[in-house]
Amino acid sequence: MATTTENQAMVVGIDDSEHSTYALQWILDHFFAPFASNPPFKLVIVHAKPSASSAVGLAGPGAADVLPYVDADLRKIAARVVEKAKELCLSKSVHDAVVEVGEGDARNVLCDAVEKHHASILAVGSHGYGAIKRAVLGSVSDYCSHHAHCSVMIVKRPKIKH
Repeated sequence: MATTTENQAMVVGIDDSEHSTYALQWILDHFFAPFASNPPFKLVIVHAKPSASSAVGLAGPGAADVLPYVDADLRKIAARVVEKAKELCLSKSVHDAVVEVGEGDARNVLCDAVEKHHASILAVGSHGYGAIKRAVLGSVSDYCSHHAHCSVMIVKRPKIKH
């Protein structure tokens, strides 16, 4: 059980997209950097690494041969995403962020992280998909807003006016 002196957790979902980087940067600028040594939340940054079999999405002869290569690539991407997140935190003088990689679908990984850390808020970036792409792919932010047991903040990039 959290004590009164311990901050509530904010889980921030990240991937290898610009939207995700923007969201993390926005969260750091608004909730962490201004408070220097006394931020209002404990920062937990979570990246969901897809399983190799779900990323390949194929079965049959030869599928098993390719999985180790796919998994190695996914691990490299995850390491790169985590490293970038840590560098961003350090650049904003945030030194005590917890960075985790969970394996599986981002929707489940993020909702599980909320439970694990008893988070009071989950922040995710918006990919800005159109209605058709969102209908086909499903929206992580939409799923989390319905299933995470906390408030969900969707950080959107400002639209560029021409």
